[in-house]
Amino acid sequence: MKKLLYLLVMMSGAILACSKNNDTEEMLHLQADSSLQGPIQKPLSGYGSDGSYEVAEADFDNPQYAGTQVAVFYPKGITSPRPTIFFAHPFGGENKAYNIELYHFIAKKGYVVVFVPYRTIDISVDHRYQTLWEGFVKAADKYPGIIDTRKVGFMGHSFGGGACIDLAYKAFTEKGWGQDARFLFTMAPWYSFNWNSPFTTAQQLQSFPANTKMIAQVYDEDDVNDHRMSVDIFKHINIPDSEKDFVYVRSSVINGYDYVTDHVMPSSRKAFDALDYYGVYRLLDALMDYSFNANANAKSVALGNGSAAQATMPSYKGQSMAPLEVTDNPVPKYPQSKYQFPCGSNTNPRNSYCE
Repeated sequence: MKKLLYLLVMMSGAILACSKNNDTEEMLHLQADSSLQGPIQKPLSGYGSDGSYEVAEADFDNPQYAGTQVAVFYPKGITSPRPTIFFAHPFGGENKAYNIELYHFIAKKGYVVVFVPYRTIDISVDHRYQTLWEGFVKAADKYPGIIDTRKVGFMGHSFGGGACIDLAYKAFTEKGWGQDARFLFTMAPWYSFNWNSPFTTAQQLQSFPANTKMIAQVYDEDDVNDHRMSVDIFKHINIPDSEKDFVYVRSSVINGYDYVTDHVMPSSRKAFDALDYYGVYRLLDALMDYSFNANANAKSVALGNGSAAQATMPSYKGQSMAPLEVTDNPVPKYPQSKYQFPCGSNTNPRNSYCE
């Protein structure tokens, strides 16, 4: 059974990788086009609006994935290191164009983001974790004038969403990163493993540093990764409820346009629309401001526990997008049979924690 599930993972990754390569031209077009798909456009002010910086990029050879490069996106013209997001991509997201708009958004806001490609079809889960880790560490070592490791966030989607738990814990405890600010932002996570660590995932979750904050997101139409994986991590991590929120993003149809909350959200590959900006970028923007700058006003948007400032989504000609559902006590809405990768699978090292 384990071999079958592993094969399914590889097949899924290969399909995404092929789709990614076919869509590269479209993604780069989206990068150059500032408009969003659908009737609702970018916010012009407040959290979620684009920052004022131009984006610069530094690249270097990936230490664990020959032929690829680690990319560091940062605000052009900075003269001192800036708070940094370490991003772990999903299966099939090896090309930086997959989430290029997200990386540019972060840099425009005055922060840094590090993107490390790992092999979708790889020898092991451990080697993917190792690839991400060595890329992150080398970036920090190589660019101390750009990357401020005293203020860091770890962000990941799908496989990367599960991986960033272990990688963040290592960075926080073994490297001492995030002394002044730390956060996690997970999106539709796959299974969470621990790599090269004397601690189990349960031990890690119970000993995250006290200043860690967290947003966990799941998407209603996702039929790939069981929401229970995200629920498990959220409920067992030792972050107080006041400093973490579980966010459930629902789909909407506005003026005939379908805002889809499937597994590839957020991504510049399939659709780049108001869900990305208002559902993801806006909350990330506020979380960065709250964590990195200690701006208490940002908390009502980032970790508002369902406040109007956090949950309200935009409208168009009287039609409002479905509000975000925010809770500190998430409960799965669908049976495990809905998902390609259920929480209870033997592949999941935390399958005993599924609800």
